[in-house]
Amino acid sequence: MMQERLKRMKMRSWRRGTKEMDLVLGPYADAHLERMSPQELDAFEAILAEQDQDLMAWVLGHKPAPEAHLPLIARLLAFAEARKGRI
Repeated sequence: MMQERLKRMKMRSWRRGTKEMDLVLGPYADAHLERMSPQELDAFEAILAEQDQDLMAWVLGHKPAPEAHLPLIARLLAFAEARKGRI
């Protein structure tokens, strides 16, 4: 059952609807989902439920992210920054 959840989350991470969010969420999911705690998985699933335009605005810093998403948005940004040049 957990494997099904992880597989579904990976697919949702890579098939967002916008290529930009695919490139932010997909690699992060590939690198981290298998090692996330249940609470971290819930937080990531909550991010996946958000609209791409909202996620993009939060990631780019154009709008503040909701308080509940701030820790994960910070980790996504740090991961994306570390990967720069490898896309």
